[in-house]
Amino acid sequence: MALKDPQFRSSGDPMEGSDAEELEELEADVKEMAQKVRHYRTTLPDQLKATFTSILSSQRPPFLEFVSGSEPEASGEPNPGQSRVLLAQGDHETSEKIQLLKQKISSNVSTIPVLLKRLNECMSMVDKLDSYNGIMHPAFKRRRTS
Repeated sequence: MALKDPQFRSSGDPMEGSDAEELEELEADVKEMAQKVRHYRTTLPDQLKATFTSILSSQRPPFLEFVSGSEPEASGEPNPGQSRVLLAQGDHETSEKIQLLKQKISSNVSTIPVLLKRLNECMSMVDKLDSYNGIMHPAFKRRRTS
């Protein structure tokens, strides 16, 4: 019974030549696979980025979008020097509604600090009344829950 393991073979074995050829063929396949892996590692991220960009841009709603953070001023006009991109050349009425909505949102955001100040003042007044030990009508007393 002859051993077929390469470490136990003698140099005169006729299978040794075919094993060497097979080994060289396998090494060539490994090198080819390594080149393919290197190629995919360099090109695949760019392809994925391009694919995701095109998918996201196709899913964007067709509205007027401001580029580089340009927001409309109080007059409703965009900041000077900023470019605008019109994603859909459609409805002028829709773009006006969007502008109006953005103006309302910005005005609401600008009033938030005033509202917070008033809210804190009201909360402090309620706390003062809550700590008041004088005679108070029962309708204005809080019910204590345990």
